[in-house]
Amino acid sequence: WRDEIQIDDAAMNKYAEGDEVDIKADVTNRCPTGCMNWDGKKLAIDDDNCVKCMHCINVLHRALRPGKDRGATILLGAKAPIMGGALLSSVMVPFISMEPPYEDLKELTEAIWDLWGEHGNNRERVGEFIQRVGLGNFLEQIGLDPIPEMVIHPRTNPYIFYELDGDDDE
Repeated sequence: WRDEIQIDDAAMNKYAEGDEVDIKADVTNRCPTGCMNWDGKKLAIDDDNCVKCMHCINVLHRALRPGKDRGATILLGAKAPIMGGALLSSVMVPFISMEPPYEDLKELTEAIWDLWGEHGNNRERVGEFIQRVGLGNFLEQIGLDPIPEMVIHPRTNPYIFYELDGDDDE
């Protein structure tokens, strides 16, 4: 989902009155971004800072629900071989609405299959193919724009080197 978490205040009051869950200790203090606040009567959620880890929804399953604008996140390229190290997947599409007839998903899948089928080596997985040709080239060929969620790891070198065109002073 990508909108606000739905809160049922009546169910929250039942959790507050009961002994099964300590809302402050078990929910708000364990939120990875600290986007929740419980004042003893009302739960406040800063949805802009929520990373949608689902911990609060799993613990308070009668009181909290995901938002109504639901879809899927498309990840691609993971594998866990025995000899080499594990390769984590990359986020290709952070949110895509999943409504029939699913044309957006079908078009993306066909573009990936066509590119991989045409240029992939024998027994090469999609993740290995992306590493070989480069994520930028792969995205350009399938028609996706790069976004920050696709970064595998941040730069290790903060410096950017460049050359001015036509600088022949050397």
